[in-house]
Amino acid sequence: MSDFAMKTLAKWSIDEYHRMIEAEVLRDRKVELLEGEIVEMTPETPIHYNTAKRGAKYLEELLVNQAEVRFNGPITLANSEPEPDIAIVKLPESTYNSRHPEPGDVFWVIEVAKTSLKKDLQLKAAIYANAQIQEYWIIDLSTRQIIVLRNPQDNKYTQEQIIQNGIITPLAFPNIQVSVQILLNY
Repeated sequence: MSDFAMKTLAKWSIDEYHRMIEAEVLRDRKVELLEGEIVEMTPETPIHYNTAKRGAKYLEELLVNQAEVRFNGPITLANSEPEPDIAIVKLPESTYNSRHPEPGDVFWVIEVAKTSLKKDLQLKAAIYANAQIQEYWIIDLSTRQIIVLRNPQDNKYTQEQIIQNGIITPLAFPNIQVSVQILLNY
């Protein structure tokens, strides 16, 4: 037997991924499409789920009649269909009856991280920056801080701010003040 091992990886398109979902090939699997690869999602811990759910409810209150706040729902990008914990997208909600939000619909996305921080900071940040999503927040449960990434250029964000308390003003909504303490469940 040869010492040479060959690894062949098939890349999937958004259309192929959607057809697999419709054909129930991926039924009972928690996956998302990231850069053409079908990736198993990290199981959520109770604190991860509760932080994301409470954050979505809080943002819905702040952004009533200004934006749709999606909880654990897919967004469709060029070669990825990630499922951010929270996505803040354009109204009306009915726009998404026949399709998921696309980059032009997205104001910003939020991921909650404990065990997934490396993937969220590297792979997902590159995917969101490549899609020109202007703002990406990571709620880091391990360090109790929020990493705010802005200004995507060349598949990366050029501005990073780490916030442990106070407020964050989203780029798309300069009149909204988001409490870091509430997002971190203080």
